[in-house]
Amino acid sequence: MVLPVTQRFDVVEIKFKGGRKEYFRNVHQLDLTTGDFVVVEMASGYHLGSVSLQGELVRLQLKKKSLQITDDMKVIHRVATPKDLEKHEQSIARDLPSMYRAREIIRDLNLNMKLSDVEFQSDNSKATFYYSSEERVDFRELIKLLAAEFKVRVEMRQISLRQEAGRLGGIGSCGRELCCSTWLTDFKNITTSAARYQNLSLNPAKLSGQCGRLKCCLNYELDTYVDALRDIPAVDKPLETTKGRAFLQKTDIFRKIMWFGYSSESTWHPLPISRVLEILDLNAKGVIPESFDVLTPVAEKKEAATPAALNSDLDKLDKKYAIKQVPAAKKKKKKKKKGPGETEAAVSQPAAPAPQTEKKQRGPGNRRPS
Repeated sequence: MVLPVTQRFDVVEIKFKGGRKEYFRNVHQLDLTTGDFVVVEMASGYHLGSVSLQGELVRLQLKKKSLQITDDMKVIHRVATPKDLEKHEQSIARDLPSMYRAREIIRDLNLNMKLSDVEFQSDNSKATFYYSSEERVDFRELIKLLAAEFKVRVEMRQISLRQEAGRLGGIGSCGRELCCSTWLTDFKNITTSAARYQNLSLNPAKLSGQCGRLKCCLNYELDTYVDALRDIPAVDKPLETTKGRAFLQKTDIFRKIMWFGYSSESTWHPLPISRVLEILDLNAKGVIPESFDVLTPVAEKKEAATPAALNSDLDKLDKKYAIKQVPAAKKKKKKKKKGPGETEAAVSQPAAPAPQTEKKQRGPGNRRPS
């Protein structure tokens, strides 16, 4: 059930260009729907955004981000009119040419910074320039040139590489739209240990996202892998056997199997965790087992599949889609018309022809009596 407008939580989440979200109070008790464009109050003038969240979910978001509702919180003025939308589209049309021109100015000033996006306010009174840089940049001269060029108030806002990728958007290696540009808002610290816990190859080309940093999705399943690794012993040194020293080659985390191999051969021996702990305990006591063959568990031997079992699925498909063949006795024999010069060919097994009586053609005077 939908609550009346007067009883709803009066703070609404508004989304702007580039996925930026802010919270505004609905003091005028406007009846809003998710996706509606509204005119909101800004520090200088007004701006236009779309409603992305409202109701009790906004209360939870404020609690999660530790934001307090105060009287200084900006408010929603009204629902956007067609004239407001037209003016907003005109301001959006200025973003791309302004960014290209600003990049030329930055190049002329030899500033070590990367300008990634420009956002004009809907009333065309202010422009925000988003940039990224690895060092401190003195852009006082740049602000003067930009203000004189575009005749607006200029704000320079530095963002991280992850935020830059979120603003620009794109398609990840998984084939889906980037998480940072759709639903991900909080960027947590990601280290290479997350890849080590999951037994991933430490290849920067595969582990890095479009921002050039480690992929955020490395943390999605990290807790599951950490819980599974608690039962797996840490093998810091090779296992000692009379056959030689066996080194850990691979660990199957969820099946709880560890693979060891001798340096003198290329065969890997699978051992369950209980066997590995047994060998570690023997080595700690100074006992060296003869070989892995004594302690290697007998793998479950799968019965060799017979040709009939392998082709059982194919047989089922053949029976399902088989074309019903009509018996030869039920097939109708088609009589082949003979030409005037054709004679009947001799057959290896001649059969007695059935007696046929010729029907005389009846003329107009040769009729059967009634």
